[in-house]
Amino acid sequence: MGIELAPQQTVLHDMDELSFTDSELDYHVRNALKAAVQGDCDSYNQLVAVIHHKERLVPEEVALLMTCLKALTGAVSCMHIVHHRSLLAAIFGMSLWNYGTDVMDALVELLISLAASSGQYVDLCLEMLVTNFMPPSSSSTYFIELLKQPRGIDKKHQVLDRVHSTFQDIANLVPLSPLRLEKIVRDRMPNIYTKEPFIVMYVENMLTLESGAAGKLVGGSMLVAIMDRLIDLDVEIAWDDILQDDFSKGIFDMELEDLEGFSDHVQQDGDELTRESLMQRFFGGNLVAEKLDSLLVLTFEHLESCSGSGRLIQVFETLLQSFQKTVLTAYKSKFAQFVMFYACSLDPENCGKMFVSTLVNIFVSGVYPAWRMSAVAYLASYLSRAKFVAPSFVAATLESLVNWCFDYCNKQDGDINPRAHKIFYSGCQAIMYVLCFRMRSIISVPRLRSQLLLMRIEDILRHPLKPLEVCLPSIVEEFLRLAKRNRIFSVPDTFVDYGMLESELSRAFGGIERLDTFFPFDPYLLRKSDRFIRPNFVYWSMVRNSYYEDDEDESASDEDIAEAGISIADDISVDEGDAHLDEFDYALDKMSITPRDSSTKFGGRIQGFVQMPSKIRPSTSPESL
Repeated sequence: MGIELAPQQTVLHDMDELSFTDSELDYHVRNALKAAVQGDCDSYNQLVAVIHHKERLVPEEVALLMTCLKALTGAVSCMHIVHHRSLLAAIFGMSLWNYGTDVMDALVELLISLAASSGQYVDLCLEMLVTNFMPPSSSSTYFIELLKQPRGIDKKHQVLDRVHSTFQDIANLVPLSPLRLEKIVRDRMPNIYTKEPFIVMYVENMLTLESGAAGKLVGGSMLVAIMDRLIDLDVEIAWDDILQDDFSKGIFDMELEDLEGFSDHVQQDGDELTRESLMQRFFGGNLVAEKLDSLLVLTFEHLESCSGSGRLIQVFETLLQSFQKTVLTAYKSKFAQFVMFYACSLDPENCGKMFVSTLVNIFVSGVYPAWRMSAVAYLASYLSRAKFVAPSFVAATLESLVNWCFDYCNKQDGDINPRAHKIFYSGCQAIMYVLCFRMRSIISVPRLRSQLLLMRIEDILRHPLKPLEVCLPSIVEEFLRLAKRNRIFSVPDTFVDYGMLESELSRAFGGIERLDTFFPFDPYLLRKSDRFIRPNFVYWSMVRNSYYEDDEDESASDEDIAEAGISIADDISVDEGDAHLDEFDYALDKMSITPRDSSTKFGGRIQGFVQMPSKIRPSTSPESL
């Protein structure tokens, strides 16, 4: 604030030598404030020094500080934002984290009185409180260690409980203050480089605001800001942090356990890679991934709380708007979109259907091609991976996609053209991708089987636009193999007609962003928050096992399984011990690491062993090998 204060030790000593009753001190403080306006600053400087003193206080100094704060509370009408700017700077520079509860209480009472006395102080008071969302940066190392201890947790609750109760007290006196608070919270939100404990604490406070009394005014803004920060962290994690690509080997490597030499880079427990060693391989020392993981835990827990309190639909509507503006348009985000996935898992009937309806509408009638392609990629990935989605709903949604693609075919007279018809090809690829995961759960119910057979899928695939030659070969080959095995569609006798390596056609329609290789709900790789996703997720190994188990080993018929509402992910008839291995390892195991020749994987060339792409990566075309 630009005013030089008197030497603190001398002033504090002078104040301490004086003996005042509380009423006399009130009078003394008022006179000091009035005298400062007239240019007599001796007593005023003594008062400022008491407030400004930040070193470890002895009990007498604590008592003096608390009494001065209380006296100022009764004298706010004498304070002037210009004449007393050094005093105000000292007050707003205080941190609740540095004091005991008595001083905390006296300080927040002063803030409430200041905010109520003049609109000039409202923003300053709110900013000071928001600053207390986190410990002071000057003592960050000390507080990081303190917060690991019980007394540190107690201190955190003491501070934050007072911060939020003070927000409410100010809102009761200044009804429009929450609108001011919204902007302040957003503007002061930590960037992605802030230390993990502090950014987590800040977001925790934002979620407290969202669910509190001011939530109706600021809640939506808090959720949007949090989603924006999740995306910021997500895109900061480069694919190289997750995948080590070697484009010289061929097309795709679908599953982690097939990566040659992978075990040389991680510790092993017996013959199996341990979960911790796999996580160390991907994210060991990746501070950004660890921050994102912790923030997603907070967000998932908040969604659970919203579900329990009956607010999930309201919150989801806000998240859905944010998704359309930021997540959908982000270039291949990896984890932030699972906020939508988890919210849908908590309420598939409402949130899930709302999510699917939005994606279908964007694909069918959206304005921007990239958004439409991204939307159908999200739709296909969601329908394939969400264990909680009923086969009947999958079939109904597929029918919508098929109808759009069939209508598109009827309007086209031209030949194959990946760039001109990229939206169409993305729709066709989505249909095949979903059926690779969900075909069995659909055809096991006679009504749904009939519904699938009536769809014009075969007409679309045989159209002169030739989607089988444009869509990703790995998906085409697996789809055709399953269709032939289940006698659903008339398919060629050999898959060689369509080639085993990507051609320029199959690389073209995805554009520079390779949206043709984007499957946003691929296996989840964040360690702490994985526990929320894993129980609701369909892994390709589950689907593969269900296709290749012997009929006599099945514990229930397909009809019983589907009619009971169990999706294909639940139909796993492998050994009980193997079936309940840590699903997190499944997530890592299904992550594609290195492109390689898929001719050894598809079309039953190795005794029917089949794999599907989880994280499909662009490959090298034959021409460039």
